[in-house]
Amino acid sequence: MIQTPYLLFLGDAPDQLAAKVAQGIKDWRPEYAIGQFRMEGCKADLGLPDLTLAEAKAKGVKTLVIGVANRGGVISQAWKKVLVAALEEGFDLASGLHNLLRDVEDLAAVARATGRTLHDVRVPSVDYPIANGKKRRGKRMLAVGTDCSIGKMYTALCVDKEMRALGLKSTFRATGQTGILITGDGVPLDAVIADFMAGSIEYLTPDNDDDHWDLIEGQGSLFHVSYSGVTLALVHGGQPDALIICHEPTRSHMRGLPDYKLPTIEQVRDMALTLARVANPACQAVAVSINTQHMTEADAKTYLADVEKRTGLPATDPFRFGAGKLVDALVALA
Repeated sequence: MIQTPYLLFLGDAPDQLAAKVAQGIKDWRPEYAIGQFRMEGCKADLGLPDLTLAEAKAKGVKTLVIGVANRGGVISQAWKKVLVAALEEGFDLASGLHNLLRDVEDLAAVARATGRTLHDVRVPSVDYPIANGKKRRGKRMLAVGTDCSIGKMYTALCVDKEMRALGLKSTFRATGQTGILITGDGVPLDAVIADFMAGSIEYLTPDNDDDHWDLIEGQGSLFHVSYSGVTLALVHGGQPDALIICHEPTRSHMRGLPDYKLPTIEQVRDMALTLARVANPACQAVAVSINTQHMTEADAKTYLADVEKRTGLPATDPFRFGAGKLVDALVALA
């Protein structure tokens, strides 16, 4: 178990989106988020107290969590000095990066010498099966997006929170590092060997009550040339009964791919439905989730109304305006 509370390490994050891991923990487990640690040049800010390692120790922090998700998931040399100092100060380290803490010999040596623990949450802990495509009991929703880092996890978490508040049966199913750090469980899908990715999602979403919803955190995008494979594993392994299409309307290009424009909501809907119906012919696109964080409230509401008119689907920003429309769409499908 990762000891709480946390100091969230933002490093030298180039923008707010790069700190999405830390942002997710702050938004969904605020009781864990005591402060942030930012290096020179950091352009992300969670609005938490900026703490030194000594100040964080005095406040009872147990673990320094690497809250940055950079392209390729690497631990830079600039970060390493802070991470070594954190171990020497008495903190454990937790990370969801592809570059595992345990494989960085400097850190591993200091951890051994200080008796501290290195937590790599992006390491599969189960021997997952190969997918068999057999129909499972229960209901499943998958969030699919026009891009990566666009609000798929927030959508599933918001729907789960609303369903639970209404007394409905639901479980948020984490498939990435942030979701696992928030909930303590899940499948680090992009670290699973390719042949077993779809099977890991079958494992994650087993037979359940007929009126129970598994709310599957999406990853990547079918239209993102870097990460489309992980998305397809979710589409087929999840066998979703319902898709919620996620979009962020102010982006000018795909994350990390300046030469690629975002697909439309309709393109994602049609592509995802075609592929989802391979595993579940009854799958439906039921709603649209829009990340309006960079829009005024008035502009956001105007945009949502336009999406509803254009697609014929209910649309909302579930984090800003609540997930009621999304839950209603799922309940109506059931």
